[in-house]
Amino acid sequence: DLLCRDADGRAVVVEVKRVGEIAGVEQLLRYQERLDRDRSLAPTKGMLVATRIKPQARVYAASRGIECVEVDLDELRAGAPPDLRLF
Repeated sequence: DLLCRDADGRAVVVEVKRVGEIAGVEQLLRYQERLDRDRSLAPTKGMLVATRIKPQARVYAASRGIECVEVDLDELRAGAPPDLRLF
């Protein structure tokens, strides 16, 4: 969903899901595989972001070097204009 750069300039591929499942990890891995073909981006770092990440997906992601981050939508929405929504 997002292609960013970290503080060290490394490309970070971010996949955002409501619930992180194995399918989301696989999708992220496919994105990384394609982006890693571009020498200006490779090697990319993967990050799965979701409100909840299932244990199986977390284990699979960790085995492939993908960072998992859970976010609280209520916290993200606090103070945001009512028409601004992530989901």
